[in-house]
Amino acid sequence: MKKIGLTGNIGSGKTTVARFFSILKVPVFNSDEQAKRLINGNKKLKISLSNSFGQELYQDGVLNKAHLSAIIFNDRHAKQKLEALVHPMVQQEFDYWCAQHSNHQYVIKEAAILFESGSNKGLDAVICVSASVETRILRVMKRNGVSRQDVLDRMNNQWDEKKKAQLSDYIISNDEKDMLIPQVLELHETLK
Repeated sequence: MKKIGLTGNIGSGKTTVARFFSILKVPVFNSDEQAKRLINGNKKLKISLSNSFGQELYQDGVLNKAHLSAIIFNDRHAKQKLEALVHPMVQQEFDYWCAQHSNHQYVIKEAAILFESGSNKGLDAVICVSASVETRILRVMKRNGVSRQDVLDRMNNQWDEKKKAQLSDYIISNDEKDMLIPQVLELHETLK
């Protein structure tokens, strides 16, 4: 079974691409969702995070997202500490999940920070979903109901898309110039 990474910056459409692979019956592991699940549900991780970032991180057992965001967006070391606690656990979940899906020709590991976290290691190939900066800004503003500046602030905390594309084996263009589904179908045939 091949393990294929799927990444892209905010607003690129990687979740849409992942959904198309799911329709084709390809198992998709969403790293971001797993990280959220672990942060909110894994008792050991919650204790480690509270010890690292303060007891006010959780209110009535629920993560205070605004508090955590304020910490990690203003302190690179805090962000690295968070990732050092969460990413190994997400990787363990992925390994276990892969064992459960070993009867498939390939699986997809969707992760926004695939390269940044080092979770591209051990994968057979990586797909990068790409879109222009302006397209991504408009998508996120519409989807999240946030200002242009909010989107730009989040984008500034991500690797440059060109860097991700250079490290990837395949590029899916999601700029609304090229049709998305034919690109996914072509890749599906290549990866089978």
